[in-house]
Amino acid sequence: MSEAPTEPPVADVEDVFFVYESETDGDVLRYYGTPRTDGRTVMQELWPVFRERGYEVRLTREYGEWVLVAEPIDLGVDGVPWTNVVLFVATVVSTLFAGSLWYHLDPFSPEVVHAWPFTIAIMGVLGVHELGHYVLSRHHRVSASLPYFIPIPTLIGTMGAVIKMKGQIPSRKALFDIGVAGPLAGLVATVVVTVIGLHLPPVTAPASLLGDPNAVQIELGYPPLLEALAWLVDQPLRYEDPATSVNPVVIGGWVGMFVTFLNMIPVGQLDGGHVLRAILGEESERIAAFVPLALFSLAGYLHYVRDVPGDAAFIWAFWGFLALVFSFVGSATPIDDRELGPKRIAIGVLTIVLGLLCFTPVPIQVVG
Repeated sequence: MSEAPTEPPVADVEDVFFVYESETDGDVLRYYGTPRTDGRTVMQELWPVFRERGYEVRLTREYGEWVLVAEPIDLGVDGVPWTNVVLFVATVVSTLFAGSLWYHLDPFSPEVVHAWPFTIAIMGVLGVHELGHYVLSRHHRVSASLPYFIPIPTLIGTMGAVIKMKGQIPSRKALFDIGVAGPLAGLVATVVVTVIGLHLPPVTAPASLLGDPNAVQIELGYPPLLEALAWLVDQPLRYEDPATSVNPVVIGGWVGMFVTFLNMIPVGQLDGGHVLRAILGEESERIAAFVPLALFSLAGYLHYVRDVPGDAAFIWAFWGFLALVFSFVGSATPIDDRELGPKRIAIGVLTIVLGLLCFTPVPIQVVG
């Protein structure tokens, strides 16, 4: 059991924050006053004081007044996380439905359960990615939720998974570790899923679909990492018979790589934004400013120069818009902003390279 938090004396606060009133609201402490210096310095001085006594503190304004709000650090899961459980079950159902289509099964019949390898592959790579963030958040005593899976009727049955973090990031090291842990953990799971999928038998579309003029064909662009894994294990990604395609478990690996690349886009609160901010400090904002332009340019190139059907161009235009929003929101600012050591920088560069190996300009096309 963790020790109960203890309120720091006002005298420990007043060196950088003049307090004219304080109050306790349940477990929450509020100190009303006036900062004696800029807000960043206030947090750098006071965050360790409250942290050592079991509180997470933030400087904010309430009704025009400056307030230090301190809440007890809560790193555990309080009771059954029903929202996480319900979303998890719903995502199992949605990915089974999506997987049945890849296996050419009837999604409205009991045989839908035979799509379970696809569900495990998709939820495995997404879940391991988020658990990487969760474990390192706990390691650095940053409050984080368990993963929230997002069920939605897409080609893979989900829009991914997220965790929620609250409170300040203690240092650049913590920001880096938390940011890089998800992509690296997810990539390990992705490689395992991909290799297993490549050794599973391919699937063949039923003859009834081949002659159907209304049938829709999904074509995936394979990133270099997927091509390399197929070459290393000497397994095919393409077949002479157009009705035959890789086992849907490989699609789980493809999703893991696509998610890794998207998360490693170096902007805002994305994993790549965290890693770049930890490596370069505030200089990372210069690079982040060009990211939306690069994505919009890629979308324009695919649409106007290569004349690729709109699916790929729309994907990058959409992410260009998201990157623009993320760049306005900005990246996380750690309390301790001292530079990283060479070991972490090397790991960061490696992670960025691995993220680039997960990129393909035309990730998906819908034909028909």
